[in-house]
Amino acid sequence: MLEKANTCTFTGHRENKLPWRGNEADPRCRRLKQHIYDAVEAVYHAGVRHYICGMATGGDMYFCEAVIALREEHPEITLEAAIPYEGQSAAWSAPLRARYDRLVSECDYQTVLQRDYTPECLLRRNRYMVDASSVLIAAYNGSRGGTQSTLLYALREGLEIIELPMEE
Repeated sequence: MLEKANTCTFTGHRENKLPWRGNEADPRCRRLKQHIYDAVEAVYHAGVRHYICGMATGGDMYFCEAVIALREEHPEITLEAAIPYEGQSAAWSAPLRARYDRLVSECDYQTVLQRDYTPECLLRRNRYMVDASSVLIAAYNGSRGGTQSTLLYALREGLEIIELPMEE
């Protein structure tokens, strides 16, 4: 059983809510990726060994890639894909699906929360991640949506919050 005290999760915006959209060469995107990596490394040095990723596009994928990069130096790190429903990536572009499939295959654990999409499955996934963690890294720009509700839930549940700067 993985210990909540040694577990970190992430919440952040999908690529369509980020000002650079899918342009990962944008300097703001590169800076956010560096902030995510730095936060992942900082919580590692504070004792976190298990990371949970919600596997959405944008920030989640950046987080997943940061954990995979850190795991190269620290093989005791484990990474869990929290997948809200089977077929999460089915409607995505071919490059995003390929990236998703590669990232999921790099995870030590895959937790699929339900078989089919329902309107509440993303909320269920987000709550699962928060309930299993003691630390939440958040890349949040102040807009309403799933990232905001996950951040607020984590605050109510008493998680340590590491909020990363977001550039517009």
